[in-house]
Order: sequence, then structure tokens, then C-alpha cells
Amino acid sequence: MDKLERLLNLTAALLNTDRPLTAEDLRARVGGYPDEKSSFRRTFERDKDDLRSMGVPLRVEVVPGIDPPIDGYRIDREEYAGGELHFEPDELAALNFATNLVRLDGDETALVKLGAAGGSPAKEQVGRVPFPDALATLISAAADRQAVSFIYNGAERTVEPWRLSFSRGHWYLSGWDRARAADRLYRVDRLGSDVTLAGEAVEPVGSIADPLDLRSWELGDGPAVEATVRVDPDQAAFAQHILGDVSLADDGSLTATLQVRNVEAFRSFVLSFLEHAEVIGPPQIRADFIAWLEAQT
Repeated sequence: MDKLERLLNLTAALLNTDRPLTAEDLRARVGGYPDEKSSFRRTFERDKDDLRSMGVPLRVEVVPGIDPPIDGYRIDREEYAGGELHFEPDELAALNFATNLVRLDGDETALVKLGAAGGSPAKEQVGRVPFPDALATLISAAADRQAVSFIYNGAERTVEPWRLSFSRGHWYLSGWDRARAADRLYRVDRLGSDVTLAGEAVEPVGSIADPLDLRSWELGDGPAVEATVRVDPDQAAFAQHILGDVSLADDGSLTATLQVRNVEAFRSFVLSFLEHAEVIGPPQIRADFIAWLEAQT
């Protein structure tokens, strides 16, 4: 977890609480802090300073019902929302231009209040960020360490959210799937139902997969299956460019073992080399690939 993500999670946790949270409360809820106590304290103090320098109204209050007294932290929603902002004409024009280039689907109330939305759209938008209804619930659950339930690929899942990421035009949820007892990655727009809360999360936040670091055949929520592919010498350099740190054989060919969660994407990768690539194992994966090819003729 990088610093920006940790600060965003810290802000969300401080906003979504009815009582002041102690440093240890925030350490458990937010994640991304060092395990060693003194290192945590130093990092946490820097994070508080960073929030204050950005104008976040961080309150320090005594946590009720604890003896001896302990300081806690929270952000008052009304103070955080602040009063009406005023921009110079050139600042407002720049903000309006930016919000018309990259659009956020869903509620634009905040932008309307700023006077930066609802005008004539730019002739060419460079991006549009979707904001599905489930996303707010998932973000809140991740910040508050709550499990969630939803339907995915026709099956009910109970997941402890770890991270929400936006990559390649889609939102992804990474977290702990209780039924499969393993970490999984889900595309949020493919959820087959509303998201409901399912109690407190119990599994520690683990290693989080970033969709930016994954290739298309690695994106999926099923168990990974190893597939070995050989690419001929005349196409091996291109395959090496895609796959990264894979050595070429003495004859110039390339052999790589891939972790496949998305079979369709794996087939597309192999077929991009036409007759210059071959699935060589394991036997079942090779047989399935051949059967699929034969079914296309």
C-alpha cells in the first residue's frame, strides 16, 4: 500500500466513525503501517501532519469510557465539507475543463456546487471513470474492515475487502474469499447482485494484487492453473517483451509457464503468435486448447 492510498483510507476511517478512534484502532482499520511499534508511531505522526497540511480538520478528543484517558482522532463531517469555495475565473475555467475531460459517472453534486460541472462538455474526453452503486459500499467496508456478500459468476461470495483499484477502465476488488480460503480478485462491474455487509473481517490484510501488475490471463477469481507455452525463435523476442524476465533457449526459442485464471485471455495470447506458439503442457491444458481450436473450424 502506497502513502496516498494509506492517507485516503485513514481519512475514510476518521470520517466514518461515531466516536474518536485511538491510534491502535486506526492501525488495525487502515492497514499499510509498519509492524514495529516505534516505526508505526513515527509514520502515524507524519500522516497526521500531512492531513493537517492539506486542510483536513483532524480533531483530537478523549475516547469515552476508557480509564486512564486515551486520546482519539476523528474528522467532523461538517467541518470536512467546509463552506462555499470561491475560485478566480481562470481557476474555475481550468477546473471545468478538467472535469469535462475525465468524467465520473454517478453523483456529481460536489462538482456542481463548485460550478465545475454541468457546462458544455469538452469536444474530446480523454477518459470516463465509472462509479457503480456497489463501489461506495465496498470502499466503506474495506476502510471499516467489514466483510461483504455478493453474487459473482453465479455463486454467492463472502469476501473481506482489502483494496479497490481502477485499472484498464474497470474497478477491481481484491480481498479474502472465505469459502475458498484464498485471496481473490473481482471485477466490480461483474458483480451479479447488490453488496451487503456480512460482519467483521477476521483475516489479516495480506499481499494485495494490483491489476496493473497482472496480465490479462491472470485476471480472474478462480484458482490459478499453470500452462506452459513455447514460442518459436522468430517470435520469441516479442514474447519476451510481453512476459518480461524470461530467458531464451540456446536455439532462440522461449518457453514460459504462465499462471492462468482467465482461459479466454490465455487463448488470445497464444493465438497472437499464430503457428509460432504451442501449448506444451500440462496434458489436460493442451488437450483442452486443441479441442477448442478444432471446435472453431
